[in-house]
Formats: sequence, structure tokens, C-alpha cells
Amino acid sequence: MAAKPLRGTQSIVGQMGWVFARPSLTALEVAWRWIIGAPILAVCWIQLQKILAVLPPEATGLSNVDLTNPWVSALRLAVAWDMYKPHVLSVLQWLVPAGAVAWILVSAIGRNVVIKRMEPGVRFRPVAMIALQAAWVAAFAITGWGWWASIGWTASKHMGSGGEPDLVGYTMWAIFLTLGFFTLWALISWVVAIAPMLLLLEDCSTWEALKRSAKLGRPFTGKLVEVNLVMGIVKLALLVLAMVFSSVLIPFAGEIGAGTLQMEWLIVSVFYFIASDYFHVVRLKGFIEFWRIFCGAA
Repeated sequence: MAAKPLRGTQSIVGQMGWVFARPSLTALEVAWRWIIGAPILAVCWIQLQKILAVLPPEATGLSNVDLTNPWVSALRLAVAWDMYKPHVLSVLQWLVPAGAVAWILVSAIGRNVVIKRMEPGVRFRPVAMIALQAAWVAAFAITGWGWWASIGWTASKHMGSGGEPDLVGYTMWAIFLTLGFFTLWALISWVVAIAPMLLLLEDCSTWEALKRSAKLGRPFTGKLVEVNLVMGIVKLALLVLAMVFSSVLIPFAGEIGAGTLQMEWLIVSVFYFIASDYFHVVRLKGFIEFWRIFCGAA
């Protein structure tokens, strides 16, 4: 009797156990991401403090936002954003390109190190990896721009038409578009995500790795899309779980104090980032195992 074909989601369960038994892989993933992530967050915090010093919340109406009245709050947030927008854009003009370049350089080396730890036989090829990580960033930037433009479109239709703001309609469209672009990224990002693995596992050129990633065949491609979608859902579940844990102590804020709340938020944030990086390694391992099944013997 022929064995039933293994679904991508079934294999991921086994990869989770494999990665969990090798915590050094997750530690490496966490290390390279925070080598670049921590400085970027620090710069963002410093620039935020500078903007707030020039334009404090009291001057923009943010301090008077009442979350129990979403209609009024939405208008005040829109007014505040119009005031903060020039300051934010002036920072993003240099921070985004600098952050993207730094991310490409660090992620290329970090991804190479993690894959080499999984597959000791591969070579260390940072220059070629930099080119492929740049392709990933470019694809992510295009998808992110599409999402931002679509959110701006629905805001102009429901919030800026000159009449009474349609907050319900805007929220529905914003959720729909956000989930849509999230799913779109999960459906297409595997092409640029698996190219670095093909580069190292098949020892080919950068351009050849990109071409091969787009011509893997339907069976292999189907598994990659399935795993990518599952990992996307897992990331959403982690985010929801982190939000739930972050709100556990809020009803007792008067008794426990702000310091305890901040400690809770810090612990939950650390948990979220470590868990997220763990699943990044799980996806990487899953991709490699599928490559063994469909291409390894070629």
C-alpha cells in the first residue's frame, strides 16, 4: 500500500521538535536579529523623544484622546498625525535607507551562519547572500508600499471625504486590506526566502539561485506556500497571545503600580521575539527538508 503524501503542516511539527532540541540555532537567530534590531529601536526611541520635545502631546491633542469615544478619538488622532507627519517623514528619509542597508548586511551574515550550523557542508558566501537579502528587502518594501497606499486610499474614502467620518467602514477595510497583504506576502515571499538556501545548498550563483527559486515545480512550491502560510498564522497567533498576556495585569494597575506593568510588558515582549525567531528557524529547517525531498537527489 502506498504511503499517504506528507503535508507540509505535518512535517512542521517534526521540525519544531528538531529545532527545540537544538536551542543554539534559536540563540544564533536571536543574536543576529538583535545585533541590528536593538540599535534601530534605540535610534527610533531617540528620534521619538526629539519629536515629542519639539511637539509635545499636549500641543497636538494626543493627551486628550479618550479611547471610550472612538469617533472623537479618531478625529483627534488624524489631526495629531497631520502635525507629526512632517517630523516623522524627515526622520524616515534617512532612517529607512540606513536601516535597510544595515539589515541587509547583518541578515546576510546571520542567515549564512544559521544555515551553515544546520548544514555544516555549505560554504560561507556573505557577498552573494547580501545580494539575495537585498532582493528580499526590495520585495518586502514593494509589498509594504502597496499596503500603505491601500490604507491611504481607504482613509481618503471613509475619513477624509468632508462628511461625517465612517469609522466602521474604515476599520473594516483596514482589517481586510491588512490581512489581504499579509496573506499575499505569505504566498509570494517564499521565492526570495528560499533563494539564499538554494545558493548555499546547491552552490550556484546569485542569479541562478533566484531563477531556480521560481522554477521549483508545483509539488515543491505547494509545500513552500503551505509552510509559509502556516508560519504566518503562527506569527499572528503569537501576536494575539502577547497582547492578551500584556493586558492581564491592567485591571490591577492601581494595586501593583506602573513598574510591575512595565515589567510584565517587557517579559511578554521578550517572549514574543524569542518565539518568533524560533519559528523563523523552524521554517528554515522545513524548507531545507523539502529541498532534500524534491531536489536533494537531483
